[in-house]
Amino acid sequence: MGSITTRGSVVVVGVVLSVVGCARPHISPLAPPPYRAEVAAAYDRTWTALVRAIAKQNLPLRAIARDSGVIASDDVVTPIGLYADCGRVGEGRLEGEALVAFTVFAEGDARATRVQVNSNMRTQAHRKGTSGKL
Repeated sequence: MGSITTRGSVVVVGVVLSVVGCARPHISPLAPPPYRAEVAAAYDRTWTALVRAIAKQNLPLRAIARDSGVIASDDVVTPIGLYADCGRVGEGRLEGEALVAFTVFAEGDARATRVQVNSNMRTQAHRKGTSGKL
């Protein structure tokens, strides 16, 4: 009985390896690094400017906490290239719509404020250049 189980296992392993051997490896794209800057202004002044800039853009927020220095947005449907750039394929820019979200971290003192922006973008449909089709 042991040899039948062993033969079955060998067949299953062989089938799996043959299917995997035909598949292309999936290489996940690297996420862009966060944007970091140091602003030569006190924390209170920088925080007020950040909140004002986000309010002018009318972006929906998920969380805003002045004491911890965190502002997080909800997903925003936006044209590619407004808040996020998908890059190029050959000479043509990628165009379409994307879901964009970001998180802003601010920490500082009376002299300067360190700001970091993490962003995330997802798109389901895009077009290359002016081809017109998604």
